[in-house]
Amino acid sequence: MKRELLMLLAFGVAIAAIPLVVRSDFLITLTTMALYSALLGISWNILGGFGGQYSFGHAVFFGMGAYVDAVAQVRFGLNAWTVLPLAVCGGALVGLLIGALVFRYGLKGSYFALVTLAFAEVFRVLANTFDFTGAGVGMMIPLKPGTDQFQFTGQSGYLWAVLAMVMVGLLASLWLKHSRFGAQLVAVRENEDAARALGVDVFRVKLGAIALSGALMAAGGFFYMQKFNYIDPPLGFGATVSVEALLVAIVGGIGSVFGPVVGAFVLAALSQITTLLIGKDPALSVALYGVILVLMVAFLPSGLTGLGEKLFRRGAGER
Repeated sequence: MKRELLMLLAFGVAIAAIPLVVRSDFLITLTTMALYSALLGISWNILGGFGGQYSFGHAVFFGMGAYVDAVAQVRFGLNAWTVLPLAVCGGALVGLLIGALVFRYGLKGSYFALVTLAFAEVFRVLANTFDFTGAGVGMMIPLKPGTDQFQFTGQSGYLWAVLAMVMVGLLASLWLKHSRFGAQLVAVRENEDAARALGVDVFRVKLGAIALSGALMAAGGFFYMQKFNYIDPPLGFGATVSVEALLVAIVGGIGSVFGPVVGAFVLAALSQITTLLIGKDPALSVALYGVILVLMVAFLPSGLTGLGEKLFRRGAGER
């Protein structure tokens, strides 16, 4: 664990130093958005990777975080820093609600995936219906540049802010890997019946995992809202966010601490390459993501980190 903590510290210092040595706003923004994707992937990985509960509707937590931020600022005039813990708690509470309804009746596998997708769609319809949430028009928060409003005048501020969130997510993943709760969660992933026979409270463990996952995903929604100042139902609760979260984790390596970070930066680089080659076309991007997802599941289910570990062990064995 000490080695992993040192790796985590080195990663944080290296990324935090980028704005100090790089003057290109493009590279800083690219790094910021890669970190944002990593945060979504870390959130999904806690429930899907460590817990084995594959969600297709993680956008429900993302949208909750974004809409709590928007409603609290626009309707109630709250400061963004005050709203941040409220948004995180909102995501956790939605996770507890969904978990209490779904896990109580033992839904898992494809049934759980479809139910989470259904919840995201229900929340999208609700956000699209009520004027309180801006209905189909969406919501835009007031533009008030300043650190005290979580609206930074330079791109480096957003990079450091999302880096802090990613570091919290990585620390949570590291804790899961080495804690008793994390061991119970992995046991549930491998065999629920066996874990229950050994005295693991399966319902409580899965409920804790979905609450933690929802909280981190809501933090991602809050960051998105502060970065782009606008949200509407398709953006907040649409399938695109859910696909991005699970794809990042699967490409990097589900169930690993640093897998979502690796996946996020690889996909960010690939996105830029494809944009240069074929232009910026959302439809082509979705198609490309679909192809990558199929190839990863079929030929590299352990992800890039799993491949790296295999190559390292093979090289060590040859020496």
